[in-house]
Amino acid sequence: MRKSTLFSTLTGALFIAGLAIAPAHAQATRTWVSGVGDDANPCSRTAPCKTWPGAISKTAAGGEIDALDPGGFGTVTITKAITLDGGGGQVASILSSPGINGVNVSAAATDVIILRNLRINGAGGATGVQINTAARVIIEKCDIFGFATTAVNVTPGSGNTTMVKIQETTINNNNAGVIAKPTGGATVNMSIDHSWIDANSGGLKADGTGGGPVNVAINDSSLSLNTGNGTNAVSGPSGNVTMDLMRATLAKNGGAAVQGNVSGGGTSMVTVGDSMLSNNGSAWQALNGASVLSYKNNQVTGAAGTGPSGQANFQ
Repeated sequence: MRKSTLFSTLTGALFIAGLAIAPAHAQATRTWVSGVGDDANPCSRTAPCKTWPGAISKTAAGGEIDALDPGGFGTVTITKAITLDGGGGQVASILSSPGINGVNVSAAATDVIILRNLRINGAGGATGVQINTAARVIIEKCDIFGFATTAVNVTPGSGNTTMVKIQETTINNNNAGVIAKPTGGATVNMSIDHSWIDANSGGLKADGTGGGPVNVAINDSSLSLNTGNGTNAVSGPSGNVTMDLMRATLAKNGGAAVQGNVSGGGTSMVTVGDSMLSNNGSAWQALNGASVLSYKNNQVTGAAGTGPSGQANFQ
């Protein structure tokens, strides 16, 4: 009897100790948000959360958060590999407010972030998607509009390399459309595919003046109706810039459709092929020794501007 009691006591103590060191619950690899959810829920399909931040705290690194129905799911800071998917055919919104970013990406330098099927509404907010650190950020089938500073701002530092893919995405009615400006020797490699960067104050700026190189490839996309330049590739002393455009439409921009500029050093090289440059402030501008090259198969109307050798038109 004494042995049985001692055994039961020891077993109970071990069980309680095990409970003390065990996690409250394991994080799920897939979670859900809903307009009628609650962040106190486990974020399961049958008990979804209310916001992206609420769901991220219960989602494992590398996991995915899906929207079950239309709703506004809050601004969010991402610090780990994650996919946010608003679901096709509905409005999964991130509604910002003055001075607030829609999405902040401050993950590890090895993390992959995917933003898909999201409607990111600035409502006067600062930046739509602010990318500080990540290995890769993919922005797919999103609408980003109404931001007072920039729709997509890519500013890695400390020698990191960040790859950004923007595809099938609309970026309009922002102060700046897309800016890539690495610092501290970091590198930005960017691809823009089947997207629309239209009706902003400025379209796309690849900026090497912060101290890191920028490489951008653009295909089958529009950079039009911006009040400033459609594209601007500006190098700095420690930041060479390359930009390649193929099958792009650049129409009615208030500044140059395509501008290359060398600011204090480095090299700026832009190539354009199979593209339409229609009635911009000027089609081409090559400033301070930048190289702006045409494959001679572009359609250019309106003011031509000047190329690297000062010629009036070099289609």
